Amino acid sequence: MKLPVIAALVTGIAMGGLAFAQDKDKASKKKSEGAKTVTVKLAQQNKSKESGTARLTPAGDKTKVELNIKGAPKGVSQPAHIHEGSCAKLDPKPKYALSNVVDGKSSTEVPVDIKTLMAGNLAINVHKSAEEAKVYVACGDIKGGGSAKKASKKSEK
Repeated sequence: MKLPVIAALVTGIAMGGLAFAQDKDKASKKKSEGAKTVTVKLAQQNKSKESGTARLTPAGDKTKVELNIKGAPKGVSQPAHIHEGSCAKLDPKPKYALSNVVDGKSSTEVPVDIKTLMAGNLAINVHKSAEEAKVYVACGDIKGGGSAKKASKKSEK
């Protein structure tokens, strides 16, 4: 007689834990639904002829960052980062690393929510190559949806 009671108790606890986990997932999803996807324009720098967009999509307490660069060289791996500052005055030390841009594409999930990215003074920057990391080829300011500013210097220090 004790076995059915214990089995029912264990099942009840397991179901309660499952319901709690689902509620937590729903709350996280609801929180990210309040934030909207933001597109940041990336303007060319240093006469690179590379420009494009960065699409920032909320993913709970993270943000998916997808870069789409036109004019990027084929087969070249170009480092990309989120930096503090603006395209006009960029802190050279990256705040968040992004996956390298290859053939004009990159997709990364950064460990910060989109509201934090939007509230900060941040910019997305693409470098010519790992060997020529001081040469910036495209940049866009995240703040307010990112109106990209053109910069003609090789790098801002």
